[in-house]
Amino acid sequence: MPRIVLHCLAIAPLGVTIWLAGTAWAADPAAGQAVFKSQCTTCHSPVAGKNLIGPSLFGVVGRKTGSIQGFKYSVGNQNANLTWDDATLDKYLESPKTIVPGTTMTFAGVKDPAKRADLIAYLDTVK
Repeated sequence: MPRIVLHCLAIAPLGVTIWLAGTAWAADPAAGQAVFKSQCTTCHSPVAGKNLIGPSLFGVVGRKTGSIQGFKYSVGNQNANLTWDDATLDKYLESPKTIVPGTTMTFAGVKDPAKRADLIAYLDTVK
């Protein structure tokens, strides 16, 4: 195999890693907090133990769906068996009813990928 091909094959994974990390670095938690305040605070709180119409989103990243004790989740959320990681949150926040059929969340979603990334970056800090 030509040396240039081997060289490209050797560095390709590094390029993909840098590209993926760059997308995460581009997200802005402060901008995400503004999205949260304008889109989410009617139903959700970022404060631990403070449930509103929806559950508290304090510590949501890494949490299982339907897992806050004492909050009455929809059957869809109780049975979703998802863990809220960044990738799952991205899909969910784009179209909640597509990812968790039967959810009672009426929010249509955040269609702008940059705003979703910012919002997720903010949620990553709420712990």
